[in-house]
Amino acid sequence: MTTTTLECRNLKKHFALGRRAVLKAVDGVSFALEAGKTLGLVGESGCGKSTVGRLLMGLEQRTDGEILVGGRSLETNRPGELQRLRRAVQMVFQDPNASLNPRVPVGVSVAEPMENFLPLKAGERKRRVAELLEKVGLSGDAAKRLPSEFSGGQRQRIGIARALSISPSVVIADEAVSALDVSVQAQIINLLGDLQADLGLSFLFISHDLAVVEHVAHRVAVMYLGRIVEIGTRAEVFGSPRHPYTAALLDAAPIEHPRERRKRHALTGELPSPLDPPAGCAFHGRCPFARDICKSEAPALSASRSGQSVACHFANELSFEEPRHVRTA
Repeated sequence: MTTTTLECRNLKKHFALGRRAVLKAVDGVSFALEAGKTLGLVGESGCGKSTVGRLLMGLEQRTDGEILVGGRSLETNRPGELQRLRRAVQMVFQDPNASLNPRVPVGVSVAEPMENFLPLKAGERKRRVAELLEKVGLSGDAAKRLPSEFSGGQRQRIGIARALSISPSVVIADEAVSALDVSVQAQIINLLGDLQADLGLSFLFISHDLAVVEHVAHRVAVMYLGRIVEIGTRAEVFGSPRHPYTAALLDAAPIEHPRERRKRHALTGELPSPLDPPAGCAFHGRCPFARDICKSEAPALSASRSGQSVACHFANELSFEEPRHVRTA
């Protein structure tokens, strides 16, 4: 039996711009994250995936929907309960340069969450900071140095140590490797995998890089214009996509070898404005398979014959299956 560590139900975030304009950045997102697993959240820039992460962290106030941590709702009014739930979810940010205070030693930054959430004495905090820095591959005496004395990859390791400082069960990694060189990306990805195995962590891995997501995720959710259009296991989404948008994203990704050939499912049209989304399926203006129903009726996210859930009226009719390298382990 699987255990859910983090769940969101019909999560929405609408920004009011002026008197009438409303930007629906997140518009009814639902998913569950299993204990010890990684869910990859992918999509084009501006689709709302980073806003989802900020909503889960409480950095943005949701317009509607419910967030549950370990089966308990964040709507709780019980004293101390909200703090305990908030402690269980921590974040690694995209830019390690901007997420660390440049004027204080990194040990202070790593210890700050402990001051807010854990009743530890100064000596205990200092020992834990040294242990955490060593766990992410840095020396314990690094705590005395400023962020400017470290490389980008090392600063991201510090960000990971800070996220782990209060022993969360869920870590949200928001484009956590996108600002790093490729070789450093591999090191950070391997570190996250080791930490997951050692600590039983669950990861929400937000990224636009499909190759990275294929490497790290057990399940994958694809977002388009504020909504999830497909969600399933890594093998289902990468090996047998059912939504035309998912197929187009996969076909736009770089191939491993120049001799490889595959049919392209190129996108047509332009990305609609989230201030004025089209009626019906938001993707119909760019979809080569759209029919009249797509222009008037928004498809629900429902199970397809191949296993994953898809928001497409014709998910069981369309097939984009082609040989692709898909990790199944």
